[in-house]
Amino acid sequence: MLGNFSYHNPTKLYFGDQALGYLNEELPKYGETVQLIYGGGSIKKSGLYDEILAILKQNGKTVVEDAGVMPNPTVEKLREGVRLARENKVDFLLAVGGGSCCDYAKAVSVSVHCDDDPWDKYYIRFEEPDCEIVPVGCVLTMAGTGSEMNGGAVITNHEQKLKIGHVFGDEVMPKFSILNPKYTMTLPKRQMVAGIYDIFNHICEQYFSGEDDNTSDYIAEALMKSVVHSSLIAVKNPGDYEARSNIMWTATWALNTLISRGKSTDWMVHMIGQSVGAYTDATHGMTLAAVSLPYYRMIMPYGLAKFKRFATEVWGVSADGKTDEQVAEEGLRALEGWMKQLGVALSIGELGATEEMLEGIAEGTIILDGGYKTLTKEEVIQVLRESL
Repeated sequence: MLGNFSYHNPTKLYFGDQALGYLNEELPKYGETVQLIYGGGSIKKSGLYDEILAILKQNGKTVVEDAGVMPNPTVEKLREGVRLARENKVDFLLAVGGGSCCDYAKAVSVSVHCDDDPWDKYYIRFEEPDCEIVPVGCVLTMAGTGSEMNGGAVITNHEQKLKIGHVFGDEVMPKFSILNPKYTMTLPKRQMVAGIYDIFNHICEQYFSGEDDNTSDYIAEALMKSVVHSSLIAVKNPGDYEARSNIMWTATWALNTLISRGKSTDWMVHMIGQSVGAYTDATHGMTLAAVSLPYYRMIMPYGLAKFKRFATEVWGVSADGKTDEQVAEEGLRALEGWMKQLGVALSIGELGATEEMLEGIAEGTIILDGGYKTLTKEEVIQVLRESL
């Protein structure tokens, strides 16, 4: 492994079908007023809302409800949440939902006691918090983003047509997260498979960089194989607890910074995908799926050894009698075949993108990426055009 690094993750995890009970251990550590953050009401239909409300009341908490967090949280919603927290002098933020709820909670947490506009401070100037941070806890209902154990918070500004992620430090990470695989079983299939591809792509973004003999790559390959194996079971039988539990656990370890140690990492698929999402408001995992293959085919000649390794180690492609290029291409065909089995989007046209949007999406990508990494604007447009 090359370079020097540190590793620390302060988030405590409670995993399993009885994990919610541990909320009783965590709540006494925080103040009286809890902002309960959730989305469109699915937790009420499932009964989870009532369970959590009962636990909050048993622990003597005053509950401030913050409902309606959308799949791609907007800057307007963020400002609303900050106002709610300030008006009620909130002590703790409890996010119940998928990655969007967790992301949103973290964005609120760093903004409540800050005078600056959160979009300008954290998403345009990319400053770090210099004010008191309201602690966050998560009860996860969808596997995908890894937001339950990292500092990432993605916010969308439709007016500026930008969808930007800010990865905050340890102090913003959730204090604890509760992971019960059963909570993910009520998701529609399209959301489930979008989350699964999001997991896989998180690993790819860290794997396709560097050529040194890196332990992180071996871990990444195992995680990818686990995702592929469990996903095919879950697609056929969404109620398979073992498959759903493996998917949920892999999602957490795919993006809690562990496998990025000693790596340069890439994230260009995310930059392109997020920019597509800013224009279409499409599901995050679907935007990643739609642009991945054109991007990987463009960069494959520059990282041929890693793409060959990806083919042989993750997909079991035989290298006998084949050139490196043939092996690498077969690996990408195997990836494409799995994506088709999942039923994820394979073109941005499916998601509502049009030729007229490509210039703006490419400009947004370069803004997100800082213009210093993998592709030029013209190359981004080429990737987008091939994924239309």
